[in-house]
Amino acid sequence: MSKRVLCLLGPGFEEIETLTPVDLLRRAGIEVVMASLTGEPWVTGRCHITVRADAPLAEVAGQPFDLLFIPGGPGVKGLRADGRPAQLAQQFVQAGKPVAAICAAPTVLADAGLLQGRRFTAHFSVHSELPQALAHEKVVVDGPLITSRGAGTALEFGLELVRQLAGDAAAQEVAKAIMC
Repeated sequence: MSKRVLCLLGPGFEEIETLTPVDLLRRAGIEVVMASLTGEPWVTGRCHITVRADAPLAEVAGQPFDLLFIPGGPGVKGLRADGRPAQLAQQFVQAGKPVAAICAAPTVLADAGLLQGRRFTAHFSVHSELPQALAHEKVVVDGPLITSRGAGTALEFGLELVRQLAGDAAAQEVAKAIMC
């Protein structure tokens, strides 16, 4: 049975941080459902690239998934205001499932109370709010949490998500196929 990832897609998402990991996961044969928080089928990112979501979050939130993926970008403010991403993160961790967050998205994990006593990284723009973030780490895995710094680390982050869900061989195969 194929692994499934729930990727949250809200207005202002960072395109590289979202689409790079989604692409790598799908290359590895992992199903990724990009779910629109607004319920609208089209979601526009920070650089005005519009992406068609696979489904509204309300339709898929109760389905079984193996990993929750929260992209970053200026849209994280909306994710935090919505509240559902933090609730989902709590539910995934309580169920023993991993949660991945990149850029400013670790602030959602902080809202969910998941960062206490954990190693993590985040974009420098949120270090004042998350002073314990590991500034020089590109990708940090601590228990169920997988975090990364930003757009420039999206490839390494995506390969780590593949590794977590499909193993080292799958991550190496994807990396080789894209000449990484």
